[in-house]
Amino acid sequence: MTVTAGSGTFPLTGRPPRIVVLACSAGGLDALARVLRPLPADLPAAFVVVQHQRPGQGGLLAPILAKRCCMPVHEVRHGELLREGRVYVVPPGRHALATTAGTLALISTDGPPPYRPSADLLLSSLAVTAGPRTIAVILSGGGSDGATGAVAVHDFGGTVLAADEASSAHFAMPAAAIARDDAVDRVLPVDDIAAALVALLGRAELGRAETPTTAAPGPVGRAGI
Repeated sequence: MTVTAGSGTFPLTGRPPRIVVLACSAGGLDALARVLRPLPADLPAAFVVVQHQRPGQGGLLAPILAKRCCMPVHEVRHGELLREGRVYVVPPGRHALATTAGTLALISTDGPPPYRPSADLLLSSLAVTAGPRTIAVILSGGGSDGATGAVAVHDFGGTVLAADEASSAHFAMPAAAIARDDAVDRVLPVDDIAAALVALLGRAELGRAETPTTAAPGPVGRAGI
């Protein structure tokens, strides 16, 4: 069953999907793997990864995460419709903006600031277009990107989770969101975030996390660019 909205067609359930944004910077690759690895493949949500990366580092993050995740993972394309049960990685050198048709639009960046890709831009546009269907997760990173977007998500009825200090390699990004006017609904250890997402999305339990074993993740790009 599908339903048309603007120029997009929402798949699978006949309604626009819930959208989970995983925002991070320095130390974020390990955190992303720990959140994505336990998630079952049939969760009723689309997942969008925003990690600060140097523009010339394109193409690295998506295949790394695909080896640590039950869901299909790829770099998002301009105008692509968000579908449930998939992970979309915002490419380096682009900002992503949500549209009312359920797609992501990519725009070029000229250089810092702001952080790139910008979690604030994506989350703020999702707050307006998707409202309570938005879930923001602020993970390890330096700087304050994501804090303003978290406020927008909160004010438009969405949900905001943040990693706690003890489990964050770099706590500045989660701390900045936590400090903003009660915008964060829950502060959790990184290893508890997957279970919280499953509960929010209406599933009873985590998946079995049967993903391929790989070498320990290393850095992708450079944070805070």
